[in-house]
Amino acid sequence: MDIDQYLSSPGALSVTELRLRMSALGYEVKSNAQIRQWRTGFRSPSEKNCVGLEKATDGRIRRQDLRPNDWWLIWPEMPGAKNRSIKKK
Repeated sequence: MDIDQYLSSPGALSVTELRLRMSALGYEVKSNAQIRQWRTGFRSPSEKNCVGLEKATDGRIRRQDLRPNDWWLIWPEMPGAKNRSIKKK
């Protein structure tokens, strides 16, 4: 699920609530506008903030979905990463 799908889903946090939850977890999010930029694809979240989004949404947004072209290189410890790396070589 991407950020837009999450924010549009029933029971999802609002942009403000998502920012506050990420901040409470120790992830730096400058403003609601930053999350809206991620939502529209104007900017992409950093690798660190991909993890923060996953944690803040209890896994509903997955970092693999935010980084579909390179997640296995960034997080090789994740399930499926090793198989993905082998296929891409």
